[in-house]
Parts: sequence; C-alpha cells; structure tokens
Amino acid sequence: MTTILDEKSLRFLFQEGWRVLKYDDSSFHRNQFQAFAGGSKAVDFVAVSADDKEVWLIEVKDYRQQPRAKSVSVFDEVAAKVRATLAGLATARVRANDTDECEFADLAMHGSRIRVALHLEQPQKTSRLRPQVIDPASSYQKMRQAMRAVDPHAICCGHGVKEFALPWTVERIAPASSG
Repeated sequence: MTTILDEKSLRFLFQEGWRVLKYDDSSFHRNQFQAFAGGSKAVDFVAVSADDKEVWLIEVKDYRQQPRAKSVSVFDEVAAKVRATLAGLATARVRANDTDECEFADLAMHGSRIRVALHLEQPQKTSRLRPQVIDPASSYQKMRQAMRAVDPHAICCGHGVKEFALPWTVERIAPASSG
C-alpha cells in the first residue's frame, strides 16, 4: 500500500513497502527530545526503503506564499535538522515511549545508506516581494557541500528547482484551513 503524508500544502506519496514517519510530529520528538539541550529541530520525514537498506531524511520548505525570513542559509538550516534528527533517532531506538516509534528508529538506524533530500517550492514568478530562495543552478552543489558528512549525494528537488527520479512523488494540495 502507498504511504501518503501531507506537509504544508504538499502531498507526498511513497512507493509501496516504504515505511515513513512524520518525524517532527512524532510523539518522541515532540514530548521527549525537542526540548533537549536547549531545543532541537528535526526534518519533516524519515523514510525507510522496502528492503530496509536506504534511509531518507526529507525536509520540506514551501516559499510560494511566504518569503524566507531567516538569515542562515537554507542548506545550513537543513544540515542542523539532519544532525538533530540523527541524534534523535539514535536516542529514540532505546528511549522512545511509543513502541512503534522505538522500532521505526531502530530500523532507520540500521539502514546501510543515509540519503538527504530538501524538497523546496519556490514562487513560479519571482519579484522583489517573492524572490527565489535559492539559485536552481547552484542548489545541487550547495546541498551536497552542506550534507557531505552524511550524504555526499544529497539532493535539492522540487518545483522550480530540479526534478529527480525518487521513491516518492509530490502533489500540490489546497492548504489546510486554520479552523
């Protein structure tokens, strides 16, 4: 069965057999790890391949409606989230209160290959109010440089950046109402 997860106004559809955790919304991250050492950010998804060998850490950024306000590079921000997520997974495999999250973290930490992806949505039409967050021509190289210790082939993908053949697809959906 295909795994479907929504993040912001995007729907991610993962191939059959993949196990995916919306890590930054997990009980372990929110209730046990997020406040550790002054606060910890995390990637949006952790995905484990059907053969349990490949683990993807996926961060989603959508700047179509709101421009980026942070001064730190988006690539450095993702690198910090990747580091914190790996530390969180290593801890969750032995300390998570939720048995399913504990087992998922153990599975993820035993993968033989870690991959990192930044899924980035940029405005289709740029202006001074809605500039491009990154230059698509240099995004691949900058992402690889920022992630080289974990994944020397990390990718930056998404509409307006670059398309790759990945084990998931992405659809745009209507933003969730704030009720």
